Amino acid sequence: MNPIIKLSDNAASRIKEIMSGVESNSIGVRVAVKSGGCAGMSYVMEYAKEINPSDEIIEDKGVKVFVDAAAVMYLLGTEMDYKKEEFSSSFVFNNPNESERCGCGESFKV
Repeated sequence: MNPIIKLSDNAASRIKEIMSGVESNSIGVRVAVKSGGCAGMSYVMEYAKEINPSDEIIEDKGVKVFVDAAAVMYLLGTEMDYKKEEFSSSFVFNNPNESERCGCGESFKV
């Protein structure tokens, strides 16, 4: 079975870097999906301070990612990457389930 989310080397490195500088009660990052944005849904990333009973736990390249149960069906097969450009940097979700993405790249539709 394919994992819900795969991490690129860049994403794993950036998460490790971020986690090394946060308070010790954070245990990883949580990925969720919420309604909003011009295309209807957007990705949410936050520090995970505890394991929710319904979380899917992904361990990849030495990083723990907690996936909100409500987001699983939207994220199946997604690769999380980290892009750094001259004036910006961000996590990017390469999601095969997307049927549409807004022009700014902040929201999507399945």
